[in-house]
Amino acid sequence: MLLAVDIGNTNIVAALFEGDALRHNWRIFSDTRRTGDEYGSILRSLFHDASVEIAAVRSSVLSSVVPALTAPFVGMISTMTGQKPLLVNPQIFPKLPIKISEDVAHEIGGDLVCNAVEAWCRFKGACIVGDFGTALSFIAVGSLGHIRGAAIAPGIGTAIKSLFSNAAQLPTVPLEAPSSTLGLNTIQSIQAGVVLGYQGLVESLVNRMKAELAEKEGIAPGDIHVIATGGLNNALQPLTAIFQQVDKELTIRGLKRIAELAII
Repeated sequence: MLLAVDIGNTNIVAALFEGDALRHNWRIFSDTRRTGDEYGSILRSLFHDASVEIAAVRSSVLSSVVPALTAPFVGMISTMTGQKPLLVNPQIFPKLPIKISEDVAHEIGGDLVCNAVEAWCRFKGACIVGDFGTALSFIAVGSLGHIRGAAIAPGIGTAIKSLFSNAAQLPTVPLEAPSSTLGLNTIQSIQAGVVLGYQGLVESLVNRMKAELAEKEGIAPGDIHVIATGGLNNALQPLTAIFQQVDKELTIRGLKRIAELAII
C-alpha cells in the first residue's frame, strides 16, 4: 500500500492506496502544537480501526504547506514504516510532467503542484484547478504542461470566520445560498454577501484566467478544462456551471501520481 499525506492549514488528509484504489481516507485537524509522536498515535489508531497493518505500507509520499509540521511528519512516518516518505519539493519537480519555472519552484505550494499534476494528466491539455480550502486558490496549466500562473484569495470559510470574529453582533451562519440577494434578516444578509459574493468572485476570476490562458496558449477559452476540489466547494457547486468537474480527491490522487512518477 501507498500512504499519501497532504498537510494543509486546516486539515491533514491521510490516505491509503492499494494500486489505483483509494482504500481509506482520513481527515485530521492541523495543529502545530502537536508532536510527531501525537500524530503517530492518531495515525496508528486510524490504522487499527480500519484493520490495516502498518507493515502493509510499502511506500509513502508527503506534501505540506505547514513547515512546522513537515519535519515531525517525516520523522513519524519514517519511524512507523521504516523508510522516509517522498517529499513534494523542488528536487522532484524535474521528474514531473508539468513544467515549473525555477523562479517560483521554491515557493509554490505542494498542494498546487498536486492539483496541477493530476488535472493535466487527466486532460492532457490546458486546465485550471480551483481549490476551496483555507485559501481559495486557482492554478493554470498550459497545453504542454507549463504552469502559467496562480491566483489566491481567502477561502470562503476563512472569510466568514473573519467576519464573525471582527463583528461582535453578527452570528455564525451555515454556508448556504439564500433565495435572494436581498436578505430579509441577518443570516440571509450574510449568506447573500458571502456565498453569492464568492460565486461572483469565482466566476469572474475563472473567466478572466481562461481568457488570459487562452491568449497565451493560442487556443479558445472553451478548450480549457476547469475543475474544482477542496472541502468547501459544496456551497458554490449548485450555484455555478463554471466548473466542468468537481473532485474532492483531486489533490490526494495527484499526490499518489507524483509518488509514482518520482519513484520511476
